[in-house]
Amino acid sequence: MEHYAGIDVSLEYSSVCVVDASGKIVREDRVASEPEALIAWFASLGLPLVRIGLEAGPLSQWLYAAMRRAGLAVELLETRHVRDAFKAIPVKSDRNDARGIAQLMRLGWFRPVHCKSLAAQEVRAVLTARKLIQSKLRDVENSVRGILRGFGLKVGKTTPRGFAGRIHELVAGHPNLKMVATALLSVHAVLLREFQAFEKQVRALVRGTPGPGG
Repeated sequence: MEHYAGIDVSLEYSSVCVVDASGKIVREDRVASEPEALIAWFASLGLPLVRIGLEAGPLSQWLYAAMRRAGLAVELLETRHVRDAFKAIPVKSDRNDARGIAQLMRLGWFRPVHCKSLAAQEVRAVLTARKLIQSKLRDVENSVRGILRGFGLKVGKTTPRGFAGRIHELVAGHPNLKMVATALLSVHAVLLREFQAFEKQVRALVRGTPGPGG
């Protein structure tokens, strides 16, 4: 008889449910959210699994890729589609979600999503980190400007390299403001250095990406 499985992924442990072709629950368990643990668990069943479903999420692509390499018929499911299908479930829990995903696999009521390659995920991580650093850099700059503006000290237009010099110029003769500015500019210098490093990395990634005809 054919069998289907659903995995509700959590940070430490994932709830797993296996059903047969009639929808009857054959096995349920909590398994460590690690590829090796999940692969070993499914191997221990000794059952023919037509499809294994897991909802797209922070850990899902990592688990999906490893399980695919191990030869498991795993599908990565679109989150919104899964949530819509679960609206009729009276009590939401990891266990019930795993049961619901298993039934979706059995019935074929699912929408698979593309799993990005590891290289693509790494590029996305670089871009996400760059954006975060850039955001914090602007936050510090705006905070310094706001603090000084309250004392009538207007920073005006500056360049990234000239920002610190302009601030030191404005706080000269204001001991307390100088202390505040020194602390914030130290943070600013670190963020600026790291942002510039990310900029170089992004440019290198762009140069290494084949064009439309490559």
